[in-house]
Amino acid sequence: MKNIERKLHQLDATDQTVGRLATKIANLLHGKNKPEYQAHIDMGDIVEVKNISKLKFTGKKLDQKEYHHFSGYIGGLKSKKMSTVYALNPGEVLQRAVKEMLPPTKLRVNMLKRLIIK
Repeated sequence: MKNIERKLHQLDATDQTVGRLATKIANLLHGKNKPEYQAHIDMGDIVEVKNISKLKFTGKKLDQKEYHHFSGYIGGLKSKKMSTVYALNPGEVLQRAVKEMLPPTKLRVNMLKRLIIK
């Protein structure tokens, strides 16, 4: 197996919607922008995102969208609104969106490690 060259992509998040930015990031992390792309090999690049606090949200997503977490026990479904998650840590909203756009395989953990949010 040959060495994989990983480039550093620096993206600016000012006035970009979360979903559009997350798809760009997911494609770069997965390596779909390279001509030698293969789905079973992690060939993605390193992505650094700046100005997360200046993201743009369309519609009423901040008020209506909820993140759910289920503990596995009866009555263990917990929900948080996007506005509270964004107020505490703006990068977590983008990281959750990117995580859901990547394939749910063993490769996803290492792909997410190459996402740097500043």
